[in-house]
Amino acid sequence: MQFNPSLPIWMQVLEALEIDIVTGKRQPGEKLPGGRELALQFSINPNTAARVYQELEKKGLCATRRGMGTYVTEDTARIFALREEIAGQAVCQFLDTMELLGISRHEAAQWLLKKED
Repeated sequence: MQFNPSLPIWMQVLEALEIDIVTGKRQPGEKLPGGRELALQFSINPNTAARVYQELEKKGLCATRRGMGTYVTEDTARIFALREEIAGQAVCQFLDTMELLGISRHEAAQWLLKKED
């Protein structure tokens, strides 16, 4: 993974795991890698990996079972809500960029409709 130097690493890893969860790459109830394994996977500090899991738990996207590991939530409504949230953020970012370019929302919608790839 290429890290963006303008964003905290933990946030970038968190976003990567959130995308994996909402796209189904990581299934509800699936065991996540341990903290050390996550650190190796992303080439990050183990403390950073722990922070990622803490943030995922705060968001209700995973749960740690003492002695067993960390698992993706089985709350599919929560996963769907996160998917909607991420999509909404992408739309807002797109519209903000179009506005900066002087393109109206109507024109931006037309661009989306004619874009085929």
